[in-house]
Amino acid sequence: MPPVTRTFIKTGLLYFISALVVGLVLVLQPLLALPPWIAALTPVYFHLLMVGWVTHLIIGVAYWLFPVVSRARPRGSDLLAWGAYGLLNLGLLTRVVAEPNQSVAPSPVWGWLLVAAAFCQWLGGLAFVLNTWPRVKER
Repeated sequence: MPPVTRTFIKTGLLYFISALVVGLVLVLQPLLALPPWIAALTPVYFHLLMVGWVTHLIIGVAYWLFPVVSRARPRGSDLLAWGAYGLLNLGLLTRVVAEPNQSVAPSPVWGWLLVAAAFCQWLGGLAFVLNTWPRVKER
């Protein structure tokens, strides 16, 4: 299994655990009278689950198992794969911080950080597609 694949999958597992913890806190909020700002974590929960867990797992497995491009570069560009990893994570972690803060105390700084986070995630997805596209071919 290539190092990029292992990193994507292990990171996805960490995001899965993080999403479960955030989900548990969200469910316990009304029962334990936790602070009201906890409700602002709802989008964080979904992003940790879908981008953090599901997307990382899919990308990691796709990088590993899709057909080879060539003998010289069987999985395409490692640099592009690592770029996708870095951009997805930078965007996701920025979103985890900015999204609840924008809900609780809206400010242009948090708003622009959300825009930057979304752009990083988009670029990461684009890097994955560019690297994977040549591997999707007929026999």
